[in-house]
Amino acid sequence: MKFPGPLEIVEKVTSIFDSLNIPYFIGGSLASSLQGIPRATQDIDFIADINNTIIPKLIDAFKEEFYIDENMVEEAIEHKSSFNIIHLKTIYKADIFVPDNRAFQDEMSRRVHYFIPDKINKEIFIASAEDIIIQKLRWFRLGGEVSEKQWNDVLGVVRVQFDKLDLNYLKTQSEKYDLTILLEKVLDDSKLSKSKM
Repeated sequence: MKFPGPLEIVEKVTSIFDSLNIPYFIGGSLASSLQGIPRATQDIDFIADINNTIIPKLIDAFKEEFYIDENMVEEAIEHKSSFNIIHLKTIYKADIFVPDNRAFQDEMSRRVHYFIPDKINKEIFIASAEDIIIQKLRWFRLGGEVSEKQWNDVLGVVRVQFDKLDLNYLKTQSEKYDLTILLEKVLDDSKLSKSKM
């Protein structure tokens, strides 16, 4: 038996979100791999607009193939934090973040379509390249600016997507989170002109 990989798990989770009309997008290392240079990762991060009224249907939809804890879901909604689900056959874990509505709406409006080909044959939503860059730089900063994985993820997205990047948006967001120096270093390390900002 061939067990599903991360994208197959993504297909299962996003199909449930779609069936329940839950707005979502994928972030984290999987999103940076899809938008930039692919690397092996078992991290699957979803940002999803889940509220209390949908909890019973959500639990019911997931319980056949996933471990999901109702109390964890309720706490994540109350505190705008996260909970995880675990695919029972493969033990793949996915983190589902319930975001602050204002921040979520900004990123939601910028999410992009991504088509998973072959056997999965499904369109999903992932974070925009710009939001992935800012997200990864924030994590890099929070981790003491030592994570090569986070830094290389950012470099990969910049190198692959540079011609399409909204550099004005990146400049504004980097100023908002005090990441301007890091962003400039990313562009410099990517051998790209900072004067385009």
